Order: sequence, then C-alpha cells, then structure tokens
Amino acid sequence: MESAVTSSTLLLTVLLMMGLFFFIRASIKERIEQIELEASQSPEQLFLAMQTYLEGRAYRLMTVDEETGQATFEGFVRPSVFLAVLLSLLAAIGLACLGFVASYLVPMVGDWGVGLALLAPLAGYFYWQRAARVEQVLLKVEAGTMNRVKVRGHRDELAELRRQFAQVVAP
Repeated sequence: MESAVTSSTLLLTVLLMMGLFFFIRASIKERIEQIELEASQSPEQLFLAMQTYLEGRAYRLMTVDEETGQATFEGFVRPSVFLAVLLSLLAAIGLACLGFVASYLVPMVGDWGVGLALLAPLAGYFYWQRAARVEQVLLKVEAGTMNRVKVRGHRDELAELRRQFAQVVAP
C-alpha cells in the first residue's frame, strides 16, 4: 500500500513539474492576433489617430507600404517584474515539492533534495531574458461606407486598443 502511495505521489509531482515547465516556457510565447475596427472618420484622419495612439504607446512608425497601404510600427516590450517574481516563486514551490519527494524516496539524498528550490531564480531569469523583445504592430486602413482599421499585433496590445478605440478616434 505504501508503495502505491509513494509511486502516485512521485507521478503527480513529476506531472506538476512538467506543467510548471510548460507554463514557464509559455510565458515568453508571442501571441499575435488580428482585429478589425470600424469608424466613420476619413481614412486619413483614422490613420493619424491610430498613429498618434501607437506613438503614445511607445511604438514608432517604421515603414508604410504604398502598394498595400499597410503601416508597420515597432516598439520594445519590456518584461514584467511581477511575472518574473511570480514564475520564480512558482518554480521554488514546485522544486521544493520535488525535493521533498526525492528526499523521502531516496533517503541518502537527505535535505539536499529541497536544495533544488535554489534553482528557482533561473525561471525568472529565463523569462526576463526572453520576454524583452521588439514587437510589431501592422496597421491598414480600408475605405468604405464605414472605414475599417485592420490591426495585427500582440493580443494584449490589441485588447487595450479595442478598449480605448472610441477615445482614440473621437473627433
């Protein structure tokens, strides 16, 4: 009976560590999406309003493709201190759990198993090094009955744009 309990505890701890590994890895993944928004302003006014908004969010206009009418903006995305600390804390808890299980299953490991938690800051360091990057926002204004803005970029940036769009294009 005790063997079944220790085996299942080890299995669950290993699964926890796998989930934690993939969670830390996913923290740096780019999440690019595209949205379409409509406004009644002229395409020129709409483009200028969007350019002002993006420049206010620390993006710079890099190129405008005259053929397609698509503008490319670039901006540096800084990593989140909160997320780096959170990932380190979660890694410390996960590694301490793995250390406790290892100490129990292999008694000669002793208290050194819990020392695995000392590797936890590596999770925050990994996030900090990989999350800092230059991101692009692609913008295209299409004329029509209701002028349409197509924006492609990071989903968090697009969510903020969608939330503030009415104020951005307000006359």
